[in-house]
Formats: sequence, C-alpha cells, structure tokens
Amino acid sequence: QVQLVESGGGLVQAGDSLRLSCATSGRTYSTYGMGWFRQAPGKEREFVAAIRWSGGRTYYADSVEGRFTISRDNAKNTVYLQMNSLKPEDTAVYYCAAGAWGIQPGEYDYWGQGTQVTVSS
Repeated sequence: QVQLVESGGGLVQAGDSLRLSCATSGRTYSTYGMGWFRQAPGKEREFVAAIRWSGGRTYYADSVEGRFTISRDNAKNTVYLQMNSLKPEDTAVYYCAAGAWGIQPGEYDYWGQGTQVTVSS
C-alpha cells in the first residue's frame, strides 16, 4: 500500500503563488511515478502534471505549462507542485496520485485526500 498526504492549499489572489506538497509513505517503490490532478465543482477530475520517480521526467497539461512546476525529493519521498501566476480558473481541489506516469486518473492506483486551492480575482 501507498499513503499520500497533500498539504499547502489555501486562498490566494490572482497572480500569487502556492506550493503544494505530497508526502508519500509505504510501498512507493512499487509505483512508476506521481501525478497531480485537480477537480473543480461540477467538473471532471483533470490532469495537471506528472513526474517519474526515476529520471525525473515531467509532463504538464497545456493549461498550466510554464506556470506550474512538478518536482520530487526522493530522499524525503515527497512530490511538490509549485504554482505561479495563479488564475481564478485554477481554483479546485488538488489531488496527488501514485501509479503510472500518465494523464488519465485510471492509470493511478493511490490517491491522497486532496487540498483546496482557491484563487480570487
């Protein structure tokens, strides 16, 4: 089993920055990579970013490319999502997930409880 705990969400203004953290524990070695997803009210969960544990290759959704950065600290078993130039449309519950290195929620086996990010205009 893998346990994931997100933190770092909050209420910010447009243009501000936030850094989300996802602390992992358990059998993370059994996973290929980590992903961040988000879900706004009334919308489907959407892919934000992903990173491989080995090599650190990353991939981003077009909507966040150039503004968000995913990174990992293997020694701390923690994955981060640095979010800059936040927009109101970034408002959502953000989830980290462990599993494959893909853009579909179904490719991930483990999920955190989510952290709320609210961006005011």
